[in-house]
Amino acid sequence: MKQALLISAVDPDIGGVLILGDRGTGKSTAIRALAALLPDRKVVEGCPYGCDPAERADQCDACRARTARDRVVVRVPIPVVDLPLGATEDRLVGALDLERALTRGEKAFEPGLLARANGGYLYIDEVNLLEDHLVDLLLDVAASGRNVVEREGLSLSHPAKFVLVGSGNPEEGELRPQLLDRFGLAVDVGTPRTVAERVQVVKRRNAFEADRAGFSALWRKDEARTTRRIASARAALAAVDVPDEVLEAAATLCLSLGTDGLRGELTLMRAARALAALDGAPAAGLDHLARIAPSALRHRLRRNPLDDVGSAARIEIALKEVLG
Repeated sequence: MKQALLISAVDPDIGGVLILGDRGTGKSTAIRALAALLPDRKVVEGCPYGCDPAERADQCDACRARTARDRVVVRVPIPVVDLPLGATEDRLVGALDLERALTRGEKAFEPGLLARANGGYLYIDEVNLLEDHLVDLLLDVAASGRNVVEREGLSLSHPAKFVLVGSGNPEEGELRPQLLDRFGLAVDVGTPRTVAERVQVVKRRNAFEADRAGFSALWRKDEARTTRRIASARAALAAVDVPDEVLEAAATLCLSLGTDGLRGELTLMRAARALAALDGAPAAGLDHLARIAPSALRHRLRRNPLDDVGSAARIEIALKEVLG
């Protein structure tokens, strides 16, 4: 789980992370804690959508209309925005600002959660229980990178590029295939099975509740080290090579598992490159491919009701056949 989240922080184009598992296993805690590890990003000061000053084609109309002299660039934390399970469509995409409309007679847009999440993360807890009409909206925005609003006399669009992170308990329902396919990486989180692990979790939780400031100070150096590691990996990502040997192994692995389309190979390539950047390696290797293959492919396998072998076991068997 932590590896998948760090990879998504290095290369947001991988497509986000889906975390499924038992209740009370720290899924939400880990995702929300990611915010403290992320480096700052550059935005246009005063822009409600947090436009990236370097991506002029993806900016909102107001930022595109400004000259370079008019734009002030500031650094802000990368946002991690929660999408509540009961959120309405207006809360997600934005709507008419009723206060300004009633008090001043002005027709103005009140940005929603998609605007706040631009350039950052959109986290959905219990993602498998999300209403279908909100799933359709997320799929449209995730595919285009822009939120288009045509309602209540408003007609506008703004950038909405975000890393989608979802968590949930598979026993409470399955995800729609269209949404499942949008996640780049997927991991399963189980309850710790050893006494030592369970005792350690309880001790740390108790220490946090007894002295939150002291507990945070204890881990501050480790968090700073991880932040520097993410920033260094982001800077080095473009220079990390992915040899043909790795690409051929990725394609062979996907063929042997019968994955649909080419998203499996693309995710394997990007995730292996991001993992190599995290490791400080100049090129992705077969070891990086093997480490990320389960999370990149487990949710892309076709289900066979007559086969009692799980997806993780099928991937392990295929890895041994392809990589030895």
